[in-house]
Amino acid sequence: MKLSDFDYQLPPELIANSPCAERTQSRLLHLTELGPQDRVFADVEQLLRPGDLLVLNNTRVMRARLFGQKDSGGQVEVLLERLLAEDLALAQVRASKSPKPGSRLKIGAYSLRVEARQADFFLLRAENCLWQPLMAELGHMPLPPYIQRQDGPLDEERYQTVFARNPGAVAAPTAGLHFDQVLLQRLQAKGVELAEVTLHVGAGTFQPVRVEDIASHQMHSEQLEVSAEVCAQVAATRCRGGRVIAVGTTCVRSLETAASGGCLQPYRGETRLFITPGFEFRVVDGLITNFHLPQSTLLMLVCAFAGFTEVMAAYAHAVAQGYRFFSYGDAMFLQAKKRRGN
Repeated sequence: MKLSDFDYQLPPELIANSPCAERTQSRLLHLTELGPQDRVFADVEQLLRPGDLLVLNNTRVMRARLFGQKDSGGQVEVLLERLLAEDLALAQVRASKSPKPGSRLKIGAYSLRVEARQADFFLLRAENCLWQPLMAELGHMPLPPYIQRQDGPLDEERYQTVFARNPGAVAAPTAGLHFDQVLLQRLQAKGVELAEVTLHVGAGTFQPVRVEDIASHQMHSEQLEVSAEVCAQVAATRCRGGRVIAVGTTCVRSLETAASGGCLQPYRGETRLFITPGFEFRVVDGLITNFHLPQSTLLMLVCAFAGFTEVMAAYAHAVAQGYRFFSYGDAMFLQAKKRRGN
């Protein structure tokens, strides 16, 4: 398939620039065999069954955006991509001219040394501080580029899932933003089991696909962990006839990466898994996800999961019905068109 196959027209006013008042009151498009059904997100309680396993991504978004100056006095914006040590990080740097190795960036009273350039990223060393206290004092929530405003106090809470535990992401696993603690408790009381994986979402999740032949696209690398406990939970779910429901594309990529050897096994490391139509899913039966950008790798994953024709028709329905799109927008509930058993 070609990049242009995954295009659609989105009126700018449908891009959600802020969250709705209550997490569970976002809209939910349920894609059924008979077509899309319009619901609210709280209805997910009706769509999940006793014995199902709901898989959550417990990554926590870092206050990874920093503003400062170069040695020359020019303005600079730093977006941390990954902490490599307490004082060393990989980052994107935006400035009128790219900083050179050996130069320094000033963030408030703190100094960052540019150690080297690695492709689109810079290796930065914090000289008179550590990254965590620097982010706590001066960092901003790294809202996506399509949200046309500065981050504010509301984003500290709402651009974070209620189950976020492991710091390391520079973008939220947005499907999880719709859950609150009350809904999670109600699901558990119903007999839905919860499992947690970790995938630290990188800024590359917003990287556009620049080639028409999508098979030529190189995915960015992200860190993930699927534990032995999660593998056992999936196996137990299979035995009792339940479904594995991934909350977000990050959980899909985590589980399917861990199963890439043929069966689900504990996994800790990097993934560059690029899921496109024709991919054979081994683990995931259902998916809760937000609406994704045109021509994005995430839209390609969703089309692979639930069917290209069906998903693109559902997106057209969502546009016509005025659904809210992207990180702070509404959600979909999808079932796998086909899945290969372990």
